[in-house]
Amino acid sequence: MKLEQTFEEQNDEIGNDHVGSSQDTPMRSDAFVLDDDEKIARIQKNVREIMLTLGLDLEDDSLSGTPKRVAKMYVKEIFGGLHPDRKPKASTFDNKYKYGEMLVEKNITLYSTCEHHLLPIVGRAHVAYISNGTVVGLSKMNRIVDYYAKRPQVQERLNIQIVKELQKVLGTEDVACVIDAKHLCVNSRGIRDIESSTVTAEYGGQFRQDQLRREFLAYINLDTEF
Repeated sequence: MKLEQTFEEQNDEIGNDHVGSSQDTPMRSDAFVLDDDEKIARIQKNVREIMLTLGLDLEDDSLSGTPKRVAKMYVKEIFGGLHPDRKPKASTFDNKYKYGEMLVEKNITLYSTCEHHLLPIVGRAHVAYISNGTVVGLSKMNRIVDYYAKRPQVQERLNIQIVKELQKVLGTEDVACVIDAKHLCVNSRGIRDIESSTVTAEYGGQFRQDQLRREFLAYINLDTEF
């Protein structure tokens, strides 16, 4: 029996168990030295090499354009949330009508990517806050979720990043987020459990109080089908 694991074995275990390393997305200091076109060119070359290594015929009409399509998708779409220039502008407004209860935006569609296997995470986010004198446009809450989802992610980190961003925008600690999502790295490989989903939550300020947290969860469970 081995008493010590190699570095590679430890990394495999962390990835297979879906363990995160930090609250911030791990980024190199030179992450934005290359522009989008340069990144697409590099990724295209590497995707092509992967496909060739797998034995695929890139002269085939169906496959010939795949490396560039994948590269553009990585940079412009599914990992577009890595670039700070793409962070949504979240303008706030005075809470002139003095609404003092929680505001809940539920069932926000969420598409992200597991950072351990680069497979999709698909689910719903439910976000709430209590105004501290300012409010934010409803669509901006969806856009903040989408921005942080569009990067290699761990679901727990995604919860934290959404809450921290809204706390900063709104100037209040009273923000909460619950995410319920399916991870295709669990559903389509490994254990291949197609039924399971993962639920995570992050509560700030008053939402750490049991009564308010229960009220928030009750809002989420309301039948609002139209």
